[in-house]
Amino acid sequence: MENKLFIARVCTLAGKIMLKSGAETYRVEDTMNRIASAYGLRNAQSYVTPTGINFSTGFADPSNTIRVSERSTDLHKITEVNSISRKIDEGGLDAIEAFRLLKEIEKARLAFPEWIQIIAAALLSGCFAIMFNGTWPDFLPACAAGGIGYTVVLWIASMIDVRIIADFFGSFVIGVLAVLFIKTGLGVSMDIIIIGAVMPLVPGLLITNAVRDLMAGHLLSGMGKGAEAVLTAFAIGSGIAVVLSFI
Repeated sequence: MENKLFIARVCTLAGKIMLKSGAETYRVEDTMNRIASAYGLRNAQSYVTPTGINFSTGFADPSNTIRVSERSTDLHKITEVNSISRKIDEGGLDAIEAFRLLKEIEKARLAFPEWIQIIAAALLSGCFAIMFNGTWPDFLPACAAGGIGYTVVLWIASMIDVRIIADFFGSFVIGVLAVLFIKTGLGVSMDIIIIGAVMPLVPGLLITNAVRDLMAGHLLSGMGKGAEAVLTAFAIGSGIAVVLSFI
């Protein structure tokens, strides 16, 4: 029984890391089931939603429940957990070693530093402005608006645990900057600057995961992620709309 409990800890820890890092729910369930099967638990059951994990080592065994309240996007951690899962499936890792490696992944800060994320968001905003038929005079204003807007999102998200509020104020700042750039003659098209600058905030991965979960038959998870994506898009649009309503 103790061995089963420890294997359950390994499975739920792997699932928790993947779910917090933005993995699809069907992928989380598949990884947990594969790890359990590799350790000899043929009847393990897992049920994952965007906010929690329920795992049992067998039909008649007690279930383990974990609540996941914080979610982000960290593809590096998902890749690392997948790598460990494959090694377990091939028989190359015992449960104790796998648990130790998973703990290291959970504690690691594998994401890029915030200053690199801000620079990337700025360059991405400028490139999207050009891609959406913008002119080169709109490139630098879009970079500035996108970089500053993304900085505001990171700053507010660090203080308030509600991401849509951060997205609202980030897009609001982008709208204000776009208006200022046009008023001072530093840009040509306000629409292009705004569209390019808000692209780093668009929940593209969330929408993709929602569609993939729906296609995999995980209707509850797919609809939950879809609703979260709609709320995020609503917050971004509201921030811009508030600014434009005062022009």
